[in-house]
Amino acid sequence: MRILRTDEARFRGLADYPFTPNYVEAGPGLRMHYADEGPISAEPVVMLHGEPSWSYLYRHMIPLVASAGHRVLAPDLIGFGKSDKPAAIEDYSYDRHITWLSNWLRTLQLKNITLVCQNWGSLLGLRLAAEHPDLFRRIIVGNGTLPTGETSVPATFTLWKAFAGHSPWLPIGRLVQLGTERTLSKAELAAYEAPFPSSEHKAGVRAFPRLVPISEDHPASHANKAAWQVLEKWKKPFITCFSSGDPITRGGDRHMQRRIPGAHGQPHITLQGGHFLQEDSPEDFARIIIDACKSELAA
Repeated sequence: MRILRTDEARFRGLADYPFTPNYVEAGPGLRMHYADEGPISAEPVVMLHGEPSWSYLYRHMIPLVASAGHRVLAPDLIGFGKSDKPAAIEDYSYDRHITWLSNWLRTLQLKNITLVCQNWGSLLGLRLAAEHPDLFRRIIVGNGTLPTGETSVPATFTLWKAFAGHSPWLPIGRLVQLGTERTLSKAELAAYEAPFPSSEHKAGVRAFPRLVPISEDHPASHANKAAWQVLEKWKKPFITCFSSGDPITRGGDRHMQRRIPGAHGQPHITLQGGHFLQEDSPEDFARIIIDACKSELAA
């Protein structure tokens, strides 16, 4: 496996991203980056990004949740952000991403985790929680779910999969902008482009759409079905925080609310924004997290 590492100089002076970099080995020769803010002795809030973003997506939320007294950890998935990037699309698989994240959790010895996940952060995070349920205290999902290939996918996703797989032009910043209602600044667009100095660095971005189970023959379908068997018995708090303008995941919140016992009676909410609600409604999203942690302590 040939591994690429983005020059740290490309991340200097990013707007609203002052966080000290931290690294662990997530696999042989694979360095995973993560932000780690707030008191280290506090219970952790793990924020998982998706496609094609990185932990920069959570830059407005991290300080708010950390200042409320929580330890906030936001890793960059392998292939994204400041983490290492295998150069071949074939180097990426659903199971490998799960292994890399599991190694990260194990290395940091995290427990009593509040999971916050969106997009591919949900596809990975919900599997992680189902496979390591004792490590997680509550789950908050924004614009994401855990597909098994048993239902059809939106036409929007089919178009995105074809574009990511075949287009020689893959403008990361513009792709994030397409999923965001507010207009991103030039500095913000540049920050989303920063991890990817060449087309080779984008193999992880191109790989993700083909890793989504869209049929029951997909290699990840069986494991995701097994994860759903755990989630259908999940009684710990499970909160959905979807946005009003996401054509890809619309309706996924109600599906999870029906199937997951821990979702019953929770303060589910729909926030204003597009697919990347962390960009459109970061303060409201952060407040959901803070209130969820506070309410359980009060109870």
